[in-house]
Amino acid sequence: MSLPLDLRYMEEALRLAEQAAEQGEVPVGAVVVHQPPGAVEGTVVGRGHNQREALQDFSAHAELLAMRRAAAALGSWRLQHCTVYVTLEPCPMCAGAMVLGRVHRCVFGASDPKGGYLGTLDDLSSVAALNHGFEVTRGVHAEACGEVLSSFFRRVRADHKAARAREERS
Repeated sequence: MSLPLDLRYMEEALRLAEQAAEQGEVPVGAVVVHQPPGAVEGTVVGRGHNQREALQDFSAHAELLAMRRAAAALGSWRLQHCTVYVTLEPCPMCAGAMVLGRVHRCVFGASDPKGGYLGTLDDLSSVAALNHGFEVTRGVHAEACGEVLSSFFRRVRADHKAARAREERS
């Protein structure tokens, strides 16, 4: 895909991340776009944002939810010709799911120094021993993606600090 399309789909993932933050979830959003060979533009076939707290499910990461919805929409677990756009670099679980789901490409915004497995801590997209690899584009809207996360965690820390102060006064 072209950079303007990458930017557009990442902006949609950012809107989903903001929805997650509004719901008290770590703000990560993801969009899956299917673009068969020869198509000028893709079609969004899956969307998701983190829902670990709402669902009480450790695997309810944005990209996993979006990929599940994409598989349902396409009627196949093979996400060939699909690009996953996600605001934060995927963790090992999500990167592994991309390998297993046969995604074509992953585009992410902010790198994750504590859990990123598409280039930061390791890179599951290009392990020769695995049966599938995929392209990775890093840093699309990285600053905006990082700021959504930073703002969320600043707010969480401030809320915790205020709650502790209230407890001490009681």
